[in-house]
Amino acid sequence: MSIVISPTIQNGKLNGLGVEQRYPTKQRGLSFYEGVENTEINRDIVKNHRGLFYAVSFKSDRVILTRDILGSKPLYYNDRLAVSNFKKFVPEFREVLPGEYLELGYDGEVIFQEITEFFEVIKPGEFDKPVIEERIIESLEKKKFGNACLSFSGGIDSSFLAYFYDVPLIAVTASKAEEKRIKDAARLLGKDVDIFRFDLETLKNTLPAVITAIETSNPLQVSIALPIYLSMNYAKSLGFTEIVFGQGADELFGGYKRYENLIGKSLEKALLEDILNIGDNNLVRDAKLSYINEMKLHTPYLDFDIIESALSIPVEFKIYRESGRVIRKYFLRELARRYIPTELAYASKKAIQYSTNTYKMLEKVAKSYKAELGDFLRGMHGDQAELH
Repeated sequence: MSIVISPTIQNGKLNGLGVEQRYPTKQRGLSFYEGVENTEINRDIVKNHRGLFYAVSFKSDRVILTRDILGSKPLYYNDRLAVSNFKKFVPEFREVLPGEYLELGYDGEVIFQEITEFFEVIKPGEFDKPVIEERIIESLEKKKFGNACLSFSGGIDSSFLAYFYDVPLIAVTASKAEEKRIKDAARLLGKDVDIFRFDLETLKNTLPAVITAIETSNPLQVSIALPIYLSMNYAKSLGFTEIVFGQGADELFGGYKRYENLIGKSLEKALLEDILNIGDNNLVRDAKLSYINEMKLHTPYLDFDIIESALSIPVEFKIYRESGRVIRKYFLRELARRYIPTELAYASKKAIQYSTNTYKMLEKVAKSYKAELGDFLRGMHGDQAELH
């Protein structure tokens, strides 16, 4: 749950605070935060902090609520100033918006509100290939982790990260073919990988917890969330408290297959929209899964230096076309092949919900109940109205 905060307010003054707080959220006094330090919680935090974060701070006369410009970590509140990372704990919730900094008085009045736009913080530069390559490598190299493992799929994103980080590799899948491919990829990197093979029964048993955690029964979101949840849960069972994922590489470097049908300004627009919406589309879901598993989530590709670098790369170097071939993530693959085997840098890989067989298994479960997948998942979500 990370945080659930229920204040007691009398005559417009804070009289008490009921708090449930779990890792990875930190607490100092009446401040609760992740990705920042307590000393940074001020009106300049969104503009000055170059990273993913959220923060809540109860002061003598006001409460401060704020999130990073991508909205990577969910944060909800209501008129009674209840606060949580999950909607279900905040009746009649409102969402703190991406890039928002909000100060509310205990009488409910807005004392100060400001929304910082994406390009006020992210400043793409001119395209200088050697400079951009160096900046990406330096950004990846500087990342330091604690008791962490890397979620490894054998694709370009996780293989490139595995080169830089001396942390154990873990994977989950229901596919025998993918298990072999993951082992082969790890072997090419000279590393071992711990793999958890899940089956239909595991998927069925895990499904209610996943739907509850991500607070939606959307089939695509659920099918992506299941293997991510299982990865975090498996990592925790192995004794890890932190996990590294490759999120962001597809949006920044052009990894989605639908980009192949776009060119020029249309492609540019789609790539930008995907990074601007990555919080709602992906990161909030993953953050909620990490909170349920009490795991700290690391996403090195979403370092702000890498975001700025990626946005400086012309789209024709992301989706590269030559002699009838289309190569997605071309710039990243060409950079990665200097560090990892070419067959890994250019490995083709399906999206996680398909490569792990999760989507197919979900359809099989729904079919066993004689239902369409969407209807089946909504039924599992219970009688409550869809939260999204």
